[in-house]
Amino acid sequence: MTAIESAPAAARRGRVRDPAPDPGTAGLLRPHLPGFAAVVILQIAGALAGLAPLLAVAELGRTLLAPGPIDAGHVRTVVIAGAAGLLVRLVCTAASSGIGHLLDADVQLALRRRLAERLGRAPMGWLSRRRTGELAKVVGDDVSAVHPLIAHTPAELTAAFVVPAASLVYLLTVDWRLTLITLIPVALALMLVPLMMLPARIREQREFEAAMGRIADSVVEFVQGIAVVKAFGGSQRAHRAFIAAVDDFAGTFLRWVRGMSPIAAAMQLVLAPPFVLLVVLIGGTVRIASGGLAPADLLPFLLLGLGLTAPVAALGHGFDDVTAAGRALGRVKEVLSVRPLPEPARPATPSGHRVELRGVRFGYEADREVLRGVDLVLEPGTTTAVVGPSGGGKSTLVRLLPRFFDPAAGAVLLGGADLRDIAAGELYRHVSFVFQDVRLLRASVADNIALAVPHADRDAIVRAARLAGIHDRVMELPRGYDTVIGEEARLSGGEAQRVALARALLADTPVLVLDEATSFADPQTEQAVRRALASLGGDRTILVIAHRQETVAGADTVVLLEDGVITEQGAPAELLRRGGRFAAFWRAHDPERNEGEAR
Repeated sequence: MTAIESAPAAARRGRVRDPAPDPGTAGLLRPHLPGFAAVVILQIAGALAGLAPLLAVAELGRTLLAPGPIDAGHVRTVVIAGAAGLLVRLVCTAASSGIGHLLDADVQLALRRRLAERLGRAPMGWLSRRRTGELAKVVGDDVSAVHPLIAHTPAELTAAFVVPAASLVYLLTVDWRLTLITLIPVALALMLVPLMMLPARIREQREFEAAMGRIADSVVEFVQGIAVVKAFGGSQRAHRAFIAAVDDFAGTFLRWVRGMSPIAAAMQLVLAPPFVLLVVLIGGTVRIASGGLAPADLLPFLLLGLGLTAPVAALGHGFDDVTAAGRALGRVKEVLSVRPLPEPARPATPSGHRVELRGVRFGYEADREVLRGVDLVLEPGTTTAVVGPSGGGKSTLVRLLPRFFDPAAGAVLLGGADLRDIAAGELYRHVSFVFQDVRLLRASVADNIALAVPHADRDAIVRAARLAGIHDRVMELPRGYDTVIGEEARLSGGEAQRVALARALLADTPVLVLDEATSFADPQTEQAVRRALASLGGDRTILVIAHRQETVAGADTVVLLEDGVITEQGAPAELLRRGGRFAAFWRAHDPERNEGEAR
């Protein structure tokens, strides 16, 4: 069973999936193809124009060294052509570079907008299972990493191949035999490329990358755990683990260098200007001595021969940037491929706020179910506490109610309507939630509390903060409710939870889901919050994951969830009298507590 409903199932239930499926790499860049075409065309023009000064010098040398009188008009024409080519090259190259960087800015802006739109519609459950830093890296660093691929690679690769191709055509018209001799360094370099792709070299490269990852992990583990290992006397062991990772990296790096350095050194040697010039001079000398080449015709090969090695050198120098950009673009595509939960084609409206789970089955992975047939009813005006061992499925269960996920089988109903048939905006007017992992915006305290009710006045915000037990702490901040969190002040985990609870209380939804919202609070604050929840009264439906026995004792119904199955449920006092699994669970968590407290 999987976390996301299949497309056929969604269609059968009258729901529509994401109308914009993830495009491939070409699809991401297709809207910008005219810009890429302009960059390439301008770069081709600039590259060809850039040959004019070199060809002018070569032609001048051949003209001046040729026997007989000098044609002044021809010389003038060659000089003007060379100067004009230089000017055209400067203009075209500047324009190509400018358009390339503007194109890069447009692509990055478009990618970030698409990522923001996609993340805004991604399933809440998918988001909750990702680290904030991981997603921030995709939106920030990975999008920025495509810069070389967009702004530089098209122009540089175009120039790297156009200039040698044009030079090769020109040199072939001068002397095709010496042209082939000039290509000897390129042929030698290409012969070395397969040696880099041998299985042994690829294996060494993978081992090197794995060793890099291990040393990074050991550094993070060593730094983050330094206080613990010092406190418990394990610093020497932790230090040895770090040194072992370093030694392993050094050995792997040396093996990789030994395998690659001879090949890389040989490639650099055959592509080096001195070696290329040596080959040209030797070949030219032989051709001149045999009478097959005029001495003046050697000059173009000396000027243009070096450019014939540019494509091989360009592939080598730009390979790392291009592959890094490709990996970054792959991570961007992975986020863009996340499909939102299907929205109803014909939205239903809940009738009341009775919550019912019918035969709910769910699993994050296809081969492992977390919930295995859960049936549960939450009546209006009651508080239901979910308890059970770690890993039993409690958090997964409560996250189904605000529709972080859709069940793989069964249904979750609110007011008689399947959550999958309720529009998202309508659902969150009925359900609010507070979980342990609280995220606050970089905004004022008042704005964070009023997130779900932006039109709320200050009196309502303060009233919700008082109920959540955070008002006094807010008044200690530099500008009270106008203090910007993250800039002017930072809140502890418990304080952040209370701000989130105030947000939920201000939303005043008929259904409230809490993942032990007071887990970080001190006893006094916890009592204040429990009193606040009790004072809400009315027919509000509350579902809470309970870790503290005070919370369990104050609930109307307790549900014991073990291994994805409800094994007991009922009033806490009744369950204790039964002496079953819940009573054993209660005593195991606090064997000295009198069972009568729950009564």
